[in-house]
Formats: sequence, structure tokens, C-alpha cells
Amino acid sequence: MSTLGISSMAVLAVYYRFSWQMEDGELQLLEMFGTFALSVGAAVGMEFWARWAHRALWHASLWHMHKSHHRPRDGSLELNDVFAITNALPAIALLSYGFFNKGLVPGLCFGAGLGITVFGMAYMFVHDGLVHRRFPVGPIADVPYLRRVAAAHQLHHSEKFSGLPYGLFLGPQELEEVGGNEELDKEIRRWIKKSKSPI
Repeated sequence: MSTLGISSMAVLAVYYRFSWQMEDGELQLLEMFGTFALSVGAAVGMEFWARWAHRALWHASLWHMHKSHHRPRDGSLELNDVFAITNALPAIALLSYGFFNKGLVPGLCFGAGLGITVFGMAYMFVHDGLVHRRFPVGPIADVPYLRRVAAAHQLHHSEKFSGLPYGLFLGPQELEEVGGNEELDKEIRRWIKKSKSPI
């Protein structure tokens, strides 16, 4: 329900921003194209940022915070959740600047903020919901590629490949590069069996 609400707000914000830009009757094609292109680019780029940060920061100098995620959770929150907030702050700033200002640069900022937000929502559903079962995710649990993603992330927690994969959505490709397909397939079978067994 909350995702539907947030998605609706995002759609309305995009609609309002572009209708506001067209008040004088002129269609701002460059700005519209730039906004949508940067939305997609930022969403994809966030996977690479998250993979780098996970390896170079969270499993290094910020391990004292991230280790809460690699241990059984006590309660609904863990110290690792701070990282979601730190990624949300630039997205909020970019969206706000882009929403309340006209022009190409604000449009690009709005697109970047929107892309970061879309990635964050997808990450939350797949990582927190599907993989770590912090809330129910419904039918996305039956999407074959997302099962591969979930199984790859479980292998990250098992440390079988020295911490790989560090990325989430491209985790299966990281494992493929180091010859981890067999282990990934085993984990997928275990995952499917576990999900079909009664609780």
C-alpha cells in the first residue's frame, strides 16, 4: 500500500512538474528528455554505486555499522538502515530543487533524484522484503530473475566467495564471473524449496 502511495506521489510530481513547465504553451523537449534519461541513468548508476560502497566502505571502514546486517536482527531496525537514509538525503535534495525550479538543470536534478528514488524502492522490495523477509512482497517472489538475485545475495551472506557478490541486481553476474553458477543454482533450488514449505 505504501509503495502504491509513493509511486502515485512520484507520478503526480512528474506530471505537475511538466505541466508547470508548459504553462507558457511551449513544450520543453530537451528538458523532458534529459529528465527521463537521467532518471534511468541514475537508477542504473545506483547499482554500481551501491556495489562499490558495499565493498569499499560497508565491508571496510564502515563495517562497525554494516555488521548489524550480517547478524540476526533484534527488533525491526538495525544500524545498517542508516545507509538507506544517507542515500535518501541527496535524492530528496535533488527532487526538491528540481521540483521547485524551472529550467534544464533543475529538470536534470529532478530526474537524478527520481532515479535514485526508484532504485531505492526496488532495492527495498528485493533486498529487505524478498531476501531478508522484513515484510511480505507478494508476487515478486515468483519472478525468476529476482529469485536469482535473492539467491546471489544469500551467497554474499554465506561468505562462500569471499563476500561476493557486493551488488544486488547484478549479483548473479558477479558470481558468474568467478565461476559461482553451480553454487547459485543450488541456492536457488534451496530458496524455492524453502519458500514452498509451510511455515
